[in-house]
Amino acid sequence: MPRTPHIFPDPANPRLTRAVEGIDHTGTRQQIRVVEERPLTIFLNAQEIVTAMTIGDYPEYLALGFLRNQGMLRADDEVTGIEHDEELEVVVVRTTRKTSYEEKVKKKTRTSGCAVGTVFGDMMEGLEGLALPPAELRTSWLYALAHEINTLPSLYLEAGAIHGTVLCRQDRPLIYMEDVGRHNAVDKVAGWMFRHDVGGADKMLYTTGRLTSEMVIKTAQMGIPVLASRSGFTAWGVEIARQVGLTLIGRMRGQRFICLSGEERLVRDADLAHVPEEPRRHHRKGAGA
Repeated sequence: MPRTPHIFPDPANPRLTRAVEGIDHTGTRQQIRVVEERPLTIFLNAQEIVTAMTIGDYPEYLALGFLRNQGMLRADDEVTGIEHDEELEVVVVRTTRKTSYEEKVKKKTRTSGCAVGTVFGDMMEGLEGLALPPAELRTSWLYALAHEINTLPSLYLEAGAIHGTVLCRQDRPLIYMEDVGRHNAVDKVAGWMFRHDVGGADKMLYTTGRLTSEMVIKTAQMGIPVLASRSGFTAWGVEIARQVGLTLIGRMRGQRFICLSGEERLVRDADLAHVPEEPRRHHRKGAGA
């Protein structure tokens, strides 16, 4: 049996999926589960920052992580309150520091992430002078994590059309978040880390989706030295990973993976004779890959 992470998806939560009836290729009526998608407007103190499309779980972590990854929440900010109004679909994050980001909000740009990720124009400025820790990454941990994550219960296995992001330490999954966009899932992880004062130096981030510039930037800003995925890369994602010294691993399938940045952290301790090859048609492909 896989070990249970601290937070993991709840496929049985009735708020996250809905039963929909359709007709299949044979003309037979079928009922399937589909993922819910709802707006969530994030406020920082009195200012409206963004409206994100999300499945609706862990809205407080999503708001905190989004604001932290956009540089709107500082590491030393004191959060005095987080108010979520489910009916109004609003989260308000309150801090002791007075904040004003009108100009920054105007500079937002769309990214290639699913569900239209939002990145503000000066987000890259947070990478200047960033030095990620010289962590160790054992290939035995990679293979163990890939197997465990692929067999954990998830909304993806229940309904599809969703991305997952897992915060790991060595060969152990700690936090597993899912959402319609991979950027939302990683923001939830960032929010959990910020709320509970958890550092990233000894962690790895695993995602089911593409290794894009946005994913690389957010992982680096969280202080996490390793980002891995079953899916592939974008050129800009690889370029930024090399710039900041992030270990970037993709196309993880069975015994295979490719490391395009930060290979000096890899310790090849796994005996491949004991790592099974993955069937050609695996039950969990990289969503949106």
